[in-house]
Parts: sequence; C-alpha cells; structure tokens
Amino acid sequence: MDLAEKRIVLTGGAGFLGTAVCRVLRARGVPGDQVIVPRRESCDLTDESAVACLYDTARPDVVIHLAAEVGGIGANRAAPGRFFYANMAMGLHLVEHARRAGIEKFVHTGTVCAYPRDCAVPFHEDDLWNGYPEVTNAPYGIAKKALFVMLDAYRRQYGLRSAVVVPVNLYGPGDNFDPTTSHVIPSLIRKCEEARLTGMPEMVCWGSGSATREFLHVDDAAEAIVRAAERIEDPIPINLGGGEEIAIRDLVAKVVDGCGYRGRIVWDPSKPDGQPRRGLDISRARSLLEWHPIRDFDRGLAETIHWWRERGV
Repeated sequence: MDLAEKRIVLTGGAGFLGTAVCRVLRARGVPGDQVIVPRRESCDLTDESAVACLYDTARPDVVIHLAAEVGGIGANRAAPGRFFYANMAMGLHLVEHARRAGIEKFVHTGTVCAYPRDCAVPFHEDDLWNGYPEVTNAPYGIAKKALFVMLDAYRRQYGLRSAVVVPVNLYGPGDNFDPTTSHVIPSLIRKCEEARLTGMPEMVCWGSGSATREFLHVDDAAEAIVRAAERIEDPIPINLGGGEEIAIRDLVAKVVDGCGYRGRIVWDPSKPDGQPRRGLDISRARSLLEWHPIRDFDRGLAETIHWWRERGV
C-alpha cells in the first residue's frame, strides 16, 4: 500500500509514539493534511458517537490506532477498571465503525502486557494465549489483546484488512515524564535528576531490581508500525522488540551513571516487581516487515536524559 495516496486517521498522533509515526509518514511522502489526528478534548474515542463523527468527517482510507490510556505499575494498580474500559471502548468503537465505513486497513498497536506472566523468554506470538497476564497490568493487557480477536473475526466475516503489532516498552526523547503515569525509563530519569539536583543522599526504587525488561526506541517502533500499514493485511500479531533484555537493577545503574547521581540506591521490596522477565522474539517482524531495531540502547538512553534536562527539570 502506498500511504502517500491515502487519508490516514492516526489516533494518539499527538503523543510520544504518534509524533514519531508522523515523522515516518512525512518521510514516506504523506502530506500533512492527509494525516488526521483526533484530539481528546474534541473527540473522546471512548464515546461511540464521537468515533462515528470522526469517520464521517475524516473519511479515512487507513486507521492507525495508537491511542491508549496507559501507565507504569503504579498507574495500573490505581486505575485497573478505567484502563480496561477506556482501552476496550476505544478499540471496540474504532474497529466497528471502520467496518461500517469500509476503510481499507486498520492497524492496531497492542502491548507486551498482553503476554502471560510466566511466558517463556523470549516471548513468541504463539504464546499470547498460554496463560494469564501479570496481575498488575492484566486489565490493560487483556483489553488490548481482545482487539486481536475482534480484528481476526472481522477479517474472516467482513474482509476488514488489518495489522497488529506488539511492542515492548518504548523510550526516547519526548517520552511521558509525568510521575503518576510514566513508564520505567522516564520515571527513573526524572527521579534520578531530581535527587541529583536537590542533593538527596539516597534514591528509592521499587521492587528488588531483579525483574528484566526490554526497551525499544520510539523511532524504531514508528518505522515498524508504518511498515505494518504498508505490508500486512491479516491481524497476525507481530512482536516489536529492542533486542536486549536488561535487569531493572542494571537499568538503574545506567540511568544513575548517565545522570551523574552520586547518592545511594535503596530498593523497596514492599513494592511489586511486575512481570519477572520480558524479552521478545522478533523473527516474525524480521520476516514479514523486513525490520529490526537499529538504535543503540545506551546512546538512546543518553539522548533521552539530555532531552529531559533541556525541557524538564
């Protein structure tokens, strides 16, 4: 599919990942006026009438669905009902009205939180249904994963062409640094910088530090999502990973070193670690998208720290 000739609705297009996807679309020759970014203030995607109005006015050929209500472990524990409802409602309305409008393709961005808690590492897409997700983020993960089933059903019954990508935790300049909703990397950078600037003798981190995570630069993720829009027609889940599994304890050490913090790190085992391990098999992305991550993690982390220092603290 030549996206330069298509009208594209990009939900979440003003956010962290969305702005990166916009950059890739521009590089593909998609004119700016052909990318429609609904804003929450005027188009609440959890409201079916608002979604119907969006399709009527935007008349898209393609929908790339990035919008989500999401956060780290603390945010997921605080609002599990809202996270399930908002993510389920947005996807439900967007897919159903995409069918009614006869759009050419729907691209859904899932989440690594959809995988079973004790999934064998590296996670393979065939393992998505082999157990219940980590309880701290299960409502969010299941809501996003339910749309995999919906898109498969709509492809078989209605012929709706679609693609599904499953990214790990994203990071990079422009990330969400809100202390109540941010993910692990921006949360650690903000906490470490604040500790450094205020001269705090110690910094407290959640859990034991033994859990592992994998991180993907936002620009690598954006490239993969656009390739899925161009190339994929069936909603077969496709993992997007960064290629390096890292213990949270080691990640903290990298952030501390990058920020130049000299205080003591204290671990709080009363707080949850979340899923014990995360690491993705990306062989399907290599095969179907001819994609692999190209950004170096240490360099990307340094750029993210620099971006926050320039614009944040």
